[in-house]
Amino acid sequence: MTASPNLHTRIAGTGSHLPPRRLTNADLVAQLAARGIETSDDWIVERTGIRARHFAGDGVAASDLAAAAARQALEAAGCRAEDVDLIIVATSTPDMVFPSTACIVQAKLGAHGCPAFDVQAVCSGFVYALTVADALIRTGSARRALVIGSEVFSRILDFDDRTTCVLFGDGAGAVVLEAADAPGLLATDLHADGRHVGILCVPGTVSGGRVLGDPLLKMDGQAVFKLAVGVLDSAARTVLAKAGRRAEDVDWLIPHQANIRIMQSAARKLRLPPERLVVTVDQHGNTSAASIPLALDAAVRDGRIRRGDTLLLEGVGGGFTWGAVLLDY
Repeated sequence: MTASPNLHTRIAGTGSHLPPRRLTNADLVAQLAARGIETSDDWIVERTGIRARHFAGDGVAASDLAAAAARQALEAAGCRAEDVDLIIVATSTPDMVFPSTACIVQAKLGAHGCPAFDVQAVCSGFVYALTVADALIRTGSARRALVIGSEVFSRILDFDDRTTCVLFGDGAGAVVLEAADAPGLLATDLHADGRHVGILCVPGTVSGGRVLGDPLLKMDGQAVFKLAVGVLDSAARTVLAKAGRRAEDVDWLIPHQANIRIMQSAARKLRLPPERLVVTVDQHGNTSAASIPLALDAAVRDGRIRRGDTLLLEGVGGGFTWGAVLLDY
């Protein structure tokens, strides 16, 4: 099917969920010291901007966080789970090899019968999932979609590597998308370059009941930083051009919450003032595919983002993947 020029996609509601266990840098530093790993609050804040993060408890899966965020988004949109005809979950930490986390969330919500599947683009996952949902709505294949980013990255961290274990947290964010007569999502732009697989990856798999390779996260931080700054700016300018908008038209920049320096650089390149940058990395850490919808929901609920505001969402992650979405909220 082809997209209809009369069908558009709008965000009808947002939601989020953070596990109750909150670890400040001081908490994490103390835990690492017990393992003989030295770091400090100053070292973490200076390099990343992170001051705290949330870790899921034992037995809590990505689908649990996703379902909680989804219920908030459904309530905000004024609809029920059974009104949804598409569920997409962006995650790199699924509940199991298969079925998809989206199918497990579907069962927990009671939204039976509609298509449900996962998108795996790591920290760009939510941008990818929004783009897919928008395309399906605009072709008439769906009328109301639930798009979720959910992660339990604490399960794949190497707590003997201070350069990575201090960066990540767990959480979920969700949006309800609806078909609309007027434009909401204005433009999207997605990319990947598999030549950079090795700079951010979990190089392990399951075979014959055993883990082959290394099941913990590995990252070349300098390589990720250098690549991220350039590709985020390129994707942002592309969606602005597609929509016929300028950077000064953007009310809020909501980037993937990976590192405050990358985020501030993205704003500077677009000549956006710091007060237009939504920042939650200080309290959430890097929650991968959940970071953009978590930040979006936080800014909606505290009143910063209002109906009619123009939002620029941009993500970058392992793969190497990146992309952006421009929308009128």
